[in-house]
Amino acid sequence: MNRTAMHVMVILITGMVIGLIARSRRIEREQAEAAQVQMEAEVAEAAVAEQSAAKEPVVVEGDGWLSEFELTERSGETVSSKELLGQPYVVSFFFTTCPSTCPMQNEKLKILQEEFYGKGVRFLSISCDPEIDTPEVLSEYAKRFEADKDQWLFLTGELNYIRRVGAEVFRLPVNRRFHTDRFVLVGADGEIVALYEWPEPEQFDRLKKDIGKLLAGEKIDDSKDEGNAS
Repeated sequence: MNRTAMHVMVILITGMVIGLIARSRRIEREQAEAAQVQMEAEVAEAAVAEQSAAKEPVVVEGDGWLSEFELTERSGETVSSKELLGQPYVVSFFFTTCPSTCPMQNEKLKILQEEFYGKGVRFLSISCDPEIDTPEVLSEYAKRFEADKDQWLFLTGELNYIRRVGAEVFRLPVNRRFHTDRFVLVGADGEIVALYEWPEPEQFDRLKKDIGKLLAGEKIDDSKDEGNAS
């Protein structure tokens, strides 16, 4: 092969490599754009669900207003509110396919778990998309946040029942793939202590302080807490 032919071959190979790189980058860009569109669609759907939930009353079926609950944990075991008596716990609602808010919310719970690990407080993350969030799905999801199987529970159940648990037990509007940005602190007696907007640093810090007070047996003065339960 003469030098000219070799140069031509080098040019051709270089062009092919550049073309492959450009194609790969274009595919990556298109995939990123598609993911962004999907995320925006899910956020928009959640916003519509929020408006619907605000207008739509919770359907009460069965014997009156709920004051207790039973849900299925990721382990497959049934967890009841009666079993939780005797120690404080923090409640939140989420769903595993949530693209933005839920992961941030659960990172906050991970911080709380690390700070109060083994100190007698538990965390309850209740799915508001139970058709998707089976115990098996919740089990895999919990691993992302290094959730302790005894201290941090991931719960599911039937959707209408979960809506009732949210509204009637914890005073929060809940619907399929819709929840608020609030944590609910429940005392050892099973009564709501206060509600906290976790994205607000001051309220998240107050939640940590209030958990510490409950564990120390101190009374919480919620008169200055904008997120209190009263």
